[in-house]
Amino acid sequence: MNAAMVHINRALKLVIRLFLVEDLVDSLKLAVFMWLMTYVGAVFNGITLLILAELLVFSVPIVYEKYKTQIDHYVGIARDQTKSIIEKIQAKLPGLAKKKAE
Repeated sequence: MNAAMVHINRALKLVIRLFLVEDLVDSLKLAVFMWLMTYVGAVFNGITLLILAELLVFSVPIVYEKYKTQIDHYVGIARDQTKSIIEKIQAKLPGLAKKKAE
């Protein structure tokens, strides 16, 4: 029960942080994700999404094991480009700069 309470408290703190806009970048990511989900919901119904999720759960690990080096290479490239774009945006907009840990 204590472990469940720790997970619940952690999830609630994350939700509060996102909805009360303590970190603007993370809150914007959530807003964009929710906006995109409205379009996904308009195209698919719930049971279709569950069927697609089940197919992905069983097929993605097999594909990843087979093409691990290529996938890791391209994921690394995507991470580097995403990180550089976010750093450029944060540098141009002073309100989006992350707080540095001291």
